Amino acid sequence: MQMAKKSKNYLIIFFLLFGSHLLEAQTTDALGTFTPYSLFGIGEIEKQGTAINRAMGGIGVGVRDNRFINYVNPASITARDTLSFMLDFGVDQKNFYNSSNQSGEGKIKSAYNTFNMHNIVLTAPIYKQSALIVGINPYSDVGYKFQSTENNPALVSKYGDIKYQKYGSGSVNQFFIGAAMNMFERFSLGAEFIYYFGSVTKNSNILFNSDGSVRDVETGWDYSLHSVSANIGLQYFTDIGKEMELTVGAAYRIKSNLKGDFTKFAYAAQSDNLKDTILNQSFDDSKFTIPAELSLGFTVRKKDKWMFGADYVRQDWKKAVLPETPGVDFHPTAANYLKAGFEYIPNKYDIRYYMKRVTYRIGAYYEQTYIKVNGKGVNAAGITLGMSFPIYRWYNGLNIAVDFGQRGSLQHNMVRERYVQFIVNISLHDIWFVKQKYQ
Repeated sequence: MQMAKKSKNYLIIFFLLFGSHLLEAQTTDALGTFTPYSLFGIGEIEKQGTAINRAMGGIGVGVRDNRFINYVNPASITARDTLSFMLDFGVDQKNFYNSSNQSGEGKIKSAYNTFNMHNIVLTAPIYKQSALIVGINPYSDVGYKFQSTENNPALVSKYGDIKYQKYGSGSVNQFFIGAAMNMFERFSLGAEFIYYFGSVTKNSNILFNSDGSVRDVETGWDYSLHSVSANIGLQYFTDIGKEMELTVGAAYRIKSNLKGDFTKFAYAAQSDNLKDTILNQSFDDSKFTIPAELSLGFTVRKKDKWMFGADYVRQDWKKAVLPETPGVDFHPTAANYLKAGFEYIPNKYDIRYYMKRVTYRIGAYYEQTYIKVNGKGVNAAGITLGMSFPIYRWYNGLNIAVDFGQRGSLQHNMVRERYVQFIVNISLHDIWFVKQKYQ
């Protein structure tokens, strides 16, 4: 009875957090990101993994660890204590500092902060060397705001102050459920079913602030999207020396076509907030593409002391069908990601000095994103830091990661984006179905 009650409590926590994420995702005022590059395609592709992965540059394809959930590669969840149950949930907070040198307008700067749910994931044993995983996290986010002022003398003299606005919000989330099992002693195979869902709104307005006789024009698109896919993972692990382990991994995410409906709208708005509908047309044949993704990675670990690893990820967007961006020369291209990370534990079993039991992490990454504007690719690079603080017993812990990065540049009328992202995860670990010797 005691174990059943404990299991029920964990499930209640999971579904409460699961529901809160859905409610947050439906709030259009809350942006999951703030970057002008989310204007293109389906938005900014979110980096996967918990704070532990993110602190090491985002590696995870070749990571096996029984202390935490690594959902980057579904094959990794077999690395666990036989009866262990694990739950991980996290949040992230992003700080963006954008600047650009626009022709004729000088240097433009902006700053914005966002806060969002990062992930909710749980794993549990199924039978002997097999395990179950279920979770939810964002796949891509849209969040941008632009405003410019008309400087044509003829239009200004006739209509006064005219402003042009573009803004967008929304996200595509992914719910996944899967399983993994060990085979042939040194292999682990995992597979996940993925369900994509979400909504994106993009707006483009013209505001006549001085001339009350001319009504503002508000136009835009509302997308409601959903699709299914799958992710298959494989890991090979072996000893390579005294207390040394090597893990090599691969994962393949199957191509998916996002389907759903979208609404194209246009309104003429007055100062008293009354709107006349000019256009409100719905379509049920929106089709966008999430291309297949191939990931390769490895780690070398000295047991209970340190680990080093690296990942390579490729996703070719060249032939992907994506939302149009009128007036902008946007063409998707192949995305390539390089990641590397390192972790160190001074003394995992030290009973006198708590900080010696803390895990310290560092990493770096380089990204060639799928966005290509005016023939120029948008690249990103960053360094990451993090720590895991053990709590109470087993492998319960508080995990923190900080991502310092830069995307884009000041050349070719582009935007240079510098950001600092904080990711905080709580990992809960327990043992199920243990017979109590004493009551």
